[in-house]
Amino acid sequence: MTVKVTVLSENTVFGNLGAIAEHGWSVFIETDHGNYLFDTGQGKALLNNASVLKKDLSTIKGIILSHHHIDHTGGLMDAVKAVASKEIDVYCHPDIFKDGYLTRSDYQHIGVPFSKAALESNGANFTYNTAFTEIAPTIYLSGEVPRLTDFEFGDTDIVVKSNEGYIKDEVMDDQSIIIKTPKGLFVILGCSHAGIINILNYAMKMTGEERIHTVIGGTHLWTVSEDQKERSIKGLKEFELERLGVSHCTGFEVSMRLAREFGDKFFHCNVGTVVSV
Repeated sequence: MTVKVTVLSENTVFGNLGAIAEHGWSVFIETDHGNYLFDTGQGKALLNNASVLKKDLSTIKGIILSHHHIDHTGGLMDAVKAVASKEIDVYCHPDIFKDGYLTRSDYQHIGVPFSKAALESNGANFTYNTAFTEIAPTIYLSGEVPRLTDFEFGDTDIVVKSNEGYIKDEVMDDQSIIIKTPKGLFVILGCSHAGIINILNYAMKMTGEERIHTVIGGTHLWTVSEDQKERSIKGLKEFELERLGVSHCTGFEVSMRLAREFGDKFFHCNVGTVVSV
């Protein structure tokens, strides 16, 4: 299995004239078993950057959503319409349309900005999973990741609207892509709301593979406590990764710390970054 990933949406862009940055995350995945789109960014950059980077969205076999937040689902309608000539599978957790809010911005809505009906009328075929799921040979979705560490805590300012009012959102819909390669696992994170150490431990457990070759994506370490940052970085080093490419919700300060700790194994996944295993 060979895998090639190109970053289409991320907070930064360097050296790719015509490409634009946004607070978001989306990657185009090319595999021996077809092409997939993982997340769609906010929706401001997806089509432009796919064109600039020469990635044909009409070729994708499926769209995979890491979770419901708008910086990962805002481009979903554009992605669905890009393959409007056929129905397109959208892989996600059944909570994908929950009513999420960010309290630090006066209860700003951060859920999917489109209705399920509107997306389905344009060709989206929603396929839900909560368990670890194989969507193609050696390509897996993590499903709900058990929260087992004693130091990885979710955001306190992300809430969901319920019949009892606003309650803390544990973001159980958070999931990652796990690909088995001859060199070890290639893990593509969304935002790591489940905790990056929890995610990597679960990936190893469910695949039976003890080697993790490459990890890319959002680690969600920028908003957490100093204790969680320190213990997460220490935990990451214990996996003996070959490559660590962070992005999006990792934050500048934590990215710099990871760069120091991992040396030439570290890189940043900005718009246009290509990662192959």
